[in-house]
This record gives sequence, structure tokens and C-alpha cells, in this order.
Amino acid sequence: MEVAPEANPPVCRILDYGKFKYQQEKRRKKSKKKHSTNVLKEVRLSYRIGEHDFEVKLRKVCKFLKEGHRVKTTLRFRGREMIYKDRGKMILERIAQEAQEFSKVESPPSVSGRRIEQYLIPKVAK
Repeated sequence: MEVAPEANPPVCRILDYGKFKYQQEKRRKKSKKKHSTNVLKEVRLSYRIGEHDFEVKLRKVCKFLKEGHRVKTTLRFRGREMIYKDRGKMILERIAQEAQEFSKVESPPSVSGRRIEQYLIPKVAK
């Protein structure tokens, strides 16, 4: 195998090609393992959430954002709870406002069926 073709004279090395390919594949997998993909984490809420439960969910959202993940906050409605959509939007807006230190709102609360969704992305560190 040619190691340094620009050198004078060119430098070559004799090697086991199968072993060489195996080591290249191992290096590629190792670097791929360290490469993080853009992960989407989801936090589900109910519109009747208690104050302490809200704080726990908010801490979870902030933790995910600090780790650099996108966060999808979903508020689901059951039965006749659909008449309280405005309260649901207020809860999601409150999460966005309280996690403002770590995040930016990618998309505002949007209704789809029996749920309201909102996406948050981490702020870029300066």
C-alpha cells in the first residue's frame, strides 16, 4: 500500500488488506458512536397537572435542553376536557416562559386532535 505518494521516492508499506479494512471499519464505528444525532425528547402533561408535578416536568425539560436535545411538550385531553384548550395552551406557554433561559420556542402551541404540542430547541451556547 502506498503511504506517502508525494515523497521522493514514494513510500510504500506491505500489509494485510483484510486487517487494514477491519481497522478502518472499527475506527469509523468508534467515531460514529461519539457523534450525537439530534434527539427529540417528549414530555407529556395533562391540563389538570398539580403545581409540584409541573415543577418536576419543568426540571426534566430543562435537563433535556441542557443536554442539547430538542423537546416536544405534549398536553393531552381526555373526554370532555377538550373545552379547556385555552388552559392547556397557557400551561405550555408557561413551560416555554420558565425554560426561556435554556430554550427557544421552535413552534408555538398547536392543536392536533386531542392534544396540544409545542417544540423547544436548546439555546446556542455563546
